[in-house]
Parts: sequence; C-alpha cells; structure tokens
Amino acid sequence: MFKQLRNIDTAFQHIKRFSLFLILANVLIVCFCIWKSYSIVDQAQNRVHILYNGKVLEALASDRKLNLPVELRDHIKTFHQYFFSLSPDEKAIQAGITKALYLADESAKRAYDNLREQGYYNNMISANISQDIMVDSIKVDVNSYPYPFTCYATEKLVRSTSTVFRKLVTRGEVRDMKTQSDNNPHGFLIQHWETLVNTDVDPKAITP
Repeated sequence: MFKQLRNIDTAFQHIKRFSLFLILANVLIVCFCIWKSYSIVDQAQNRVHILYNGKVLEALASDRKLNLPVELRDHIKTFHQYFFSLSPDEKAIQAGITKALYLADESAKRAYDNLREQGYYNNMISANISQDIMVDSIKVDVNSYPYPFTCYATEKLVRSTSTVFRKLVTRGEVRDMKTQSDNNPHGFLIQHWETLVNTDVDPKAITP
C-alpha cells in the first residue's frame, strides 16, 4: 500500500513538473509571438508605396534620426544661401530674404532690418553689386537640444571693377517644429542667430 502511495506521489510530481514546463513554454511562445507581431508591424510602417508612371513601387522609409545631421546642415545651408545670395535687384533681394525668414525666427528678421536701415541693400543696388555665398562647413551638435551650430562660409562680392571676398562665421540654434511645409520642408527653425565674423580676406587665401 505504501509503495502504491509512493508511485502516486511520484506520478503527481511528474505531472506537476510537466504542467509547469508546459505553462512556461506557452508563456515564452506568446511573448515571442507578441514581439514578432510588433516587429512585423514596424517593418510594414517603414514601407511606403510610390506611384511612378502608373506603377506601384515599394520603398523603405528610413528613421529620421539617422538623417538628422544631414537635414540640419541642409536647413542651415539653405537659410544662409537665401539670406546672403543677393543680386542688385530689389525684388530678387526681397524674394530671397522672404524665403530665408521662413527658416528662422525674429533674430534673422532683426539682422535683415539692421542691414536695411544701414542702407546695405540700397548700396548694392546703386553700385550694381552681386553677392554670392559658399558654405565651407557647418558644425552641429545633435547631442543637445535645441541643436547648436556654427556655420563657416565665404562671401563673394562682385563689382564692375573688383571682386571682394569676406570670411563669414555665424552661430545659432535649430529647433524642431515637428511639421513640414512647402516654405520649410525640413520643419526646422533657426533661432538666436548671430554673425560672429564678417571681414574681408585676401583672395589668395581662398581655396578653390
């Protein structure tokens, strides 16, 4: 009788261990299924379909964080090109400045107003001077927010009698607006923008 009871107890222990193992296996399978489902959904969300010439093409959308430094530098470069690329035409100047002001806050508007009050744009028009800008490099710190930057560029002022080069260094911060538009395709906004250096340089020192 005692032997029979021991057999029953041993069988119960086996059943208990088997049940615990089965429950644990089910929990692991459920967890794996949930993780896999989220992974599949995330991959599906990263796929976009493009209609091109009547054909549906599939493409993969990349994480914006991977392209953040590139987008920031392009936004900063575009702003400087709009703000500093000037021709001796009032409408052209106004058109460029208007585009630049969509990409920055009131600090850029103050800089524009100061130049206008100083007669800078009128002098360019009356003297028939054109101004181009070449952005040499842009340093952006993506580890802090708003993203601080320093822009190094060279201005080229072309007169009928001479050409003058200027070294330009500006700094500021970039804030993420979270929304894009036709006037601001990256959805960033430059703030606290200021010019640190804007001095004439020897043309021989300019790297071609």
